[in-house]
Amino acid sequence: MPSPSPVHVRFAASPSGYLHAGNARQAVINTLFARAHHGRLTLRIDDADTERTRTAFEVAIEQDLAWLGIAWEDKINQSARRARYADAAEALKKSGRLYPCFESEEELAAKRALRARRNLPPLYDRAMLSLTPAQRAAAEANGKTPYWRFRLSDGAITWTDLILGPRDIRLDTVSDPVLIRADGMPLGIFASIVDDLDTAITHIIRGEDQIAATAAQIEVWRALAPKKPLPEFGHLPLIAELAGTKSTKRGGSVSLRTLRRDGIEPTALAAYLARLGTRRDPEPLTLAELAANFSLDAFARGTPRFDAKQLLALNRRVLHSQPYDSVADRLPEGATEQFWCAIRANIDLLSEARHWWAIINGPIDPPEIPEAQMILQTALQTLPDATPDAPWDETTWKSWITAIAAQTHTSGKALQMPLRLALTGETHGPELAALLPLMKRDLVINRLERAL
Repeated sequence: MPSPSPVHVRFAASPSGYLHAGNARQAVINTLFARAHHGRLTLRIDDADTERTRTAFEVAIEQDLAWLGIAWEDKINQSARRARYADAAEALKKSGRLYPCFESEEELAAKRALRARRNLPPLYDRAMLSLTPAQRAAAEANGKTPYWRFRLSDGAITWTDLILGPRDIRLDTVSDPVLIRADGMPLGIFASIVDDLDTAITHIIRGEDQIAATAAQIEVWRALAPKKPLPEFGHLPLIAELAGTKSTKRGGSVSLRTLRRDGIEPTALAAYLARLGTRRDPEPLTLAELAANFSLDAFARGTPRFDAKQLLALNRRVLHSQPYDSVADRLPEGATEQFWCAIRANIDLLSEARHWWAIINGPIDPPEIPEAQMILQTALQTLPDATPDAPWDETTWKSWITAIAAQTHTSGKALQMPLRLALTGETHGPELAALLPLMKRDLVINRLERAL
């Protein structure tokens, strides 16, 4: 018995806009599936329709995938394969499976409307199958150019979906699909199968919105290459914010560009998308760590919901463990490792580092705290000097707060909150023991005086 082919998956993206969370989730899952099975990932750029696609978006797609940590072994562009699609179409024409059609959009709409009035499903009636050679010649003589439909067979298409389980689609409930437009442009349903055949794709993992096309694609595959084994299919339920809507790749809050600009870390986003829709809680893991125990069996059949709060919580966990070297080039100019270690446990987004950099360097407008005058006056009187014997460092806060507590007979929140407000203008934030050494002593004095 021959050994199974090595796993080979693909991520297909149309460069008609930016990637959104739904696209990225498919890319992440295909990547993890390939790594878990020591397989390959192909990046496919669906740019056959050059009027709808832009090179700039193709570049952006590659940048976004690289930002997520996704690498691909090879890449194909559909725009470079038009001749191959034409050859495949000719083969289907010769076998009688691809037939010409001349109806206009208005005529097709009228047919659908008539079927709707009769309470019939909007299926194509295959009227063009009975077209005689003379009728076709007459249509072409009148300036009409045919588009081409694929003649589906009778019966049903069945497969066991890797995520959704057994599927059974009766072909008499599906219209013969259009594969080639009148201008010769191959539609995605056709180009995709030709690409998958030529690149020996073994598993197709994509969104549930593509499941309706799967039966027709299986039929086309068998017509083109009856002896080649079919790939296995897995259809992911769509993310709730995308399901049932017309969200585009420019889709606002779910755009990768927006998430990146807002300060979401790539490790957090990839880890969140990898577990979204599974029974496993998201964890701040790398792609390599996620691939170690990745399985499509973990995905549920229900619609997952993109939870921004959960993503933010995961982002916080990622930042808390980030070493200085990994963020240094994105911190404010002059920010040190000491600064990063002081603030990283108290930020949700890296962009918040600029706020704390401004706080330790001033100026800020601390509130007046008249009810805490005794504490603030004592703080001014007991503020240590920076001397060789008592340096201004991480030990300063403990000795200072101890002296203030002893003289004012206060402790806990009643003692620390006025000092936090006076020094930072905030009610919450990084430990003052870590922030104080980052502030100049004159700045501390100024803020205490202004808060009195």
